Amino acid sequence: MQRSSKLWIVGSTLLLLLLYVTPMWQIDLTAPQYPEGLGLFIWINKISGQNPGDLKTINLLNHYIGMKAITPSDIPELTYMPYIVGAIISLGLLVAWTGNKKLLYIWVTMFLMVLIAGLIDFYLWEYDYGHNLEPKAPIKVPGMTYQPPLIGVKQLLNMTTLSIPYTGGVAAGVAFLIGLAVAWREFRNQSKEQKT
Repeated sequence: MQRSSKLWIVGSTLLLLLLYVTPMWQIDLTAPQYPEGLGLFIWINKISGQNPGDLKTINLLNHYIGMKAITPSDIPELTYMPYIVGAIISLGLLVAWTGNKKLLYIWVTMFLMVLIAGLIDFYLWEYDYGHNLEPKAPIKVPGMTYQPPLIGVKQLLNMTTLSIPYTGGVAAGVAFLIGLAVAWREFRNQSKEQKT
């Protein structure tokens, strides 16, 4: 691997450290009765309100429409996600240290698989919370489900819901794109060398 490629890989892996200190996703809720908005931050190891009391308020609203309470301790992914990110960081640094191209391709593939698995898992989590409703909920709207969007905006009754990556999630996406670009460049250079 070229020296510049190694430096780019080091930079991309260090970007992933942001996942430990900033949320990776945010869900914003706005409605006429909450003009200041409510919101959730999803971290790699916890879920918190964007403001004090937001998580409690959202759980109270969810109770009325039959959704389960969002209890971070009941979400196993929040326990093991820090270790998965740590493994990706460690492998990325090993790639940069050894300069091994095969290891680079393995690292990029694993990174992609973790990103896809994370998005699928998040979608399924949202689906479960939005569809598996308590039949005896105080407020029932026939045929209504409350699954937030994976990415983007969705109207849920009188609530406008926005779901987008936050700083940690953006950093992870950028880190992957850097790794992919480096892998592509190294692959092209290797192909050119083999032809000469």
